[in-house]
Amino acid sequence: MLSQGFAVARAALSFLDGVMAIPHVLILGGTGEARALARRLVARGDMRVTLSLAGRTEDPLPQAGDVRVGGFGGAQGLARWLRAGQVDVLVDATHPFAARITANAVAAAATAAVPLVRLERPKWERQPGDNWIDAKDTDHAASLLGEAPLTVFLAIGRQEAGRFAASPQHRYIVRSVEPVAAVDRIVGAHYILDRGPFTEADERSLLSANGVEIVVAKNSGGEATYGKIAAARHLRLPVVLVSRPQPPVGDAAATVDEAIVRIGDHVGLPADRGE
Repeated sequence: MLSQGFAVARAALSFLDGVMAIPHVLILGGTGEARALARRLVARGDMRVTLSLAGRTEDPLPQAGDVRVGGFGGAQGLARWLRAGQVDVLVDATHPFAARITANAVAAAATAAVPLVRLERPKWERQPGDNWIDAKDTDHAASLLGEAPLTVFLAIGRQEAGRFAASPQHRYIVRSVEPVAAVDRIVGAHYILDRGPFTEADERSLLSANGVEIVVAKNSGGEATYGKIAAARHLRLPVVLVSRPQPPVGDAAATVDEAIVRIGDHVGLPADRGE
């Protein structure tokens, strides 16, 4: 009878553990949307949230939830982490151009049998007055500048700025959150360290003050960095716009609200009422 009582007690504890356990959500971040999503989920109080940052920014903005920094060791490493961390939902809220991380997330979620929610802000759409030159990637963008010397505003991130060093006839204004590595620096370029959001008025002033003749940017989408696109339109400047890589999964959530609904559906929790 005593052993039977222990068995009943263990079963009861196991049941309670299952009832009391809260879902664990791992967010692959580095974007404003990831930060907002983590903040909203933590505020709910019915989920455990881990926000993972790649570690490419030395001084990241404050984040909500548990924060881990660094890579996982590819898709297999991420799959092992999902299992070990008992993750219930994986959210890929990385930058639209972080193609390799997104591919790893898709593979890891399939391997670990964990639901995947992709949060990706919509791309910018051409508006009347825009003079866009479409580029399939950064190297293509560099080739589209041509041979005649121009003053070029590069807003493509520090990791790819060095690809334009092969065309030294141009004068480059390079803006990034973190300093461009010495090996990628362009001789004679002017470097600006700044973090968005950037208003259209400020971007107009920046482009005009530096005599910019053409803008090179990625179609990142969102409002935080759209100011340069609107400013270029107002100043009638051409924009070489690098297209997004084709994602390995479709039907991404376009907003934080939509992502929260999908997460809730996967873990059986009610929809969030928003902020």
